[in-house]
Amino acid sequence: MIRTILTVATVAAVLTIGGPVGLAFSDAQQSSAQAAAPALNLNTATQADLEKLPGVGPAMAKQILDYRQKNSGFKKVEELMNIKGIGEKSFLKLKPLVTVAPAKNQER
Repeated sequence: MIRTILTVATVAAVLTIGGPVGLAFSDAQQSSAQAAAPALNLNTATQADLEKLPGVGPAMAKQILDYRQKNSGFKKVEELMNIKGIGEKSFLKLKPLVTVAPAKNQER
């Protein structure tokens, strides 16, 4: 029990100071939060949903929606790279956060 208290106190001190361990802890928390959230379906996402993705603002979200409408939906997530402003680096950040499934009215 004493060991646990010392560990918690040490972590708290590092986080308060803002040292490298604090940054790593913060990154780990963010990664686990992203992993816990269900992937966003590109074929049903709203503008507001898309704007919650990292690096996607209102203009980019609109481009994604326009692409979806023009192409009758996304067939694969890699199609995001067909949108101006989404290169390989941006795509790799988005890939674990998005999925492609038919919209409910397209399943028939």
